Amino acid sequence: MSIVKLNNQAVKNATSFGSITGLGSMVLIKKLTASSSATLSFVNGTDGVVLDDTYKEYVFTFNNIHPASNNKDLMFQGGASYNTPITSTMFRSLHAEADNDASLGYTTAYDQAQGTAFQVISGDISGDADGSMSGSLTLFNPSSTTFVKHFIANTNAMWFEPYSIQTFLAGYFNTTSAISQIQFKMDSGNIDAGDICLYGIA
Repeated sequence: MSIVKLNNQAVKNATSFGSITGLGSMVLIKKLTASSSATLSFVNGTDGVVLDDTYKEYVFTFNNIHPASNNKDLMFQGGASYNTPITSTMFRSLHAEADNDASLGYTTAYDQAQGTAFQVISGDISGDADGSMSGSLTLFNPSSTTFVKHFIANTNAMWFEPYSIQTFLAGYFNTTSAISQIQFKMDSGNIDAGDICLYGIA
C-alpha cells in the first residue's frame, strides 16, 4: 500500500512531498445518453463495451436521469435474458422541500429474495421539468465463474411529492455464470433524458 511521505518532520514545515502511487484509476468505457429511450443496455463486446475480466470492479454513474412521466422507478437486470435471480436489500431517507416531513426506513417493496424481476435502483422519481435522479451502481467481479456477483448502489432523486430521497441498495446476482450485460429501464414508460456512464476500476 502506498503512503504519502513527508520530507520534513512536520507538515507545517514541509517544503516537498513524496509521490503518491498505486491509487488506480477510473477508466471510462462507454457513455449512453437517453432520448425517450425504452432501455439503455451495456453488452460486452458490443459498440466498444467491456464488461468482462478486464476489470474486477465496474461502476455505472447516473447523471440527471429524467423519466418521461411522473413517479417512475429506474431499474436494472443482468445476464443473457435479463432474468438472473437477485437477492437484495434497500433502505432510503427522505426530506420534504417544505421541511414538514423526514424519515428513514427499510423499503420492503423494492427488495428481492431470489427474484428474477428488474431490480429497482431508485423509486418514485419526479417527472417534473426539473426532476431527476443521479448516483452510482458498483458491480463487483461480474466475470467470476466461482462466486455470486455483488452490487451496491447509492442514488439521490427529486421525489414526486417533492422530496429529496436518498436510496441505498445492495445485493447480488445469485449465479456463478458471468454477467456480461446489464440493462436499465423505467418500470413503465421511457427514460426521457440523462446519461449513464460505465467505468472500469483499474
